Amino acid sequence: MEIDIAFIRKQFPAFSEPELDGWAFFENAGGSYPCKQFLDKLMSFYSKNKVQPYYPYPASQKAGEMMDESYDRMAEYLNVSSAEIHFGPSTTQNVYVLANAMRHMWNDGDEIVVSCQDHEANSGAWRRLSERGINVKEWHVNRETGMLSLHDLEALLSSRTRMVAFPHCSNVIGYFNPVKEICNTIKSAGAVSVVDGVAAAPHGFPDLQTLGADIYMFSLYKTFGPHLGLMYVRQKLIEKMENQSHFFKEGISRNMITPAGPDHAQIASVSGILDYFDEVYKHHFNDEITPTERNKALTTLFKKHEEQLLSPLLDFLRSRKDIRVIGPDLLKDRAPTVSLLPLKKDLHQVYNSLTEQKLMLGKGDFYAVRPLMDMKVQRPPGVIRISFLHYTLLSEIEQLINGLEVALK
Repeated sequence: MEIDIAFIRKQFPAFSEPELDGWAFFENAGGSYPCKQFLDKLMSFYSKNKVQPYYPYPASQKAGEMMDESYDRMAEYLNVSSAEIHFGPSTTQNVYVLANAMRHMWNDGDEIVVSCQDHEANSGAWRRLSERGINVKEWHVNRETGMLSLHDLEALLSSRTRMVAFPHCSNVIGYFNPVKEICNTIKSAGAVSVVDGVAAAPHGFPDLQTLGADIYMFSLYKTFGPHLGLMYVRQKLIEKMENQSHFFKEGISRNMITPAGPDHAQIASVSGILDYFDEVYKHHFNDEITPTERNKALTTLFKKHEEQLLSPLLDFLRSRKDIRVIGPDLLKDRAPTVSLLPLKKDLHQVYNSLTEQKLMLGKGDFYAVRPLMDMKVQRPPGVIRISFLHYTLLSEIEQLINGLEVALK
């Protein structure tokens, strides 16, 4: 099955925006374009249902129903219970709350392992627990490849290990870690696994039952929707956490780790992402299957298209002697998030040339400071990052390659 890219792009208003005409978008890891189904629901909520939800009058009832729909349908797609889905302001804020909620579960002198491949969102708050009696061990990346070694993790685990935090995919290394295998190792040690899926989920939502993570998080504004952070937390685990909300919310799992309270409109519009997925599935497939199975089919569809675009880009980059690719330069288990370091020209000069050629990319450290430190990459300036998704065109990849050839001269 080949993706109908014309149909896909019709679902994103940005691609018909005159001001963006001719520009190729390669900073998707910083935030995707929103789909029209999400935008329609958000505007409808603000226009018709912007009242306190769950009261017995029509506008309020509808508001509550829309919010519940987002919890229920997201849970179906991710193959978990809706009680285990939580929407917070951002992944960074969610981890901060989790670190405070979980601290009382552990004794002074207990240990946690935090990877050095993570975005700081899944790192800083855990590391600060060292100031509160917890021993923090670092799981370093390989200096040359940026990869994490399971053997290295096993050497860090002990009878006092209580938690391990690591990414499904780094936002600068761009490699999909073997989450299921890592989580099994962590479980065998009697510890909790906390997985940052922010850089992975845009390429296909996970089947969380299959992955086996105790906590899994990603950002909805990077998956075609609102600026919210989604948390999956295993129900038996949240029951052990310390309430972070008002005292009268004790025992109400949906409130205990979202102290800011729900953003009604944005939560209500989350199901718009799933409306988009359902429309894409219906356009490409005929079988009537469960949301979890639809998710798997769409992930395969998206991955195939992304790999078809990533392959010629990696071929080009491997042919150059004036670029260093940060992380693996082979297609296997590679996300279409590629960080570059020019070797013979100033990074800012190369970046500015790419921008002049209507290429929208990112530069800097992208809050992935620790992997760059481990790999001895100077910051500033950091790296140039290319990132794309299933709505990207082959012609845009060709525009990018041509742009790199010009910028590197």
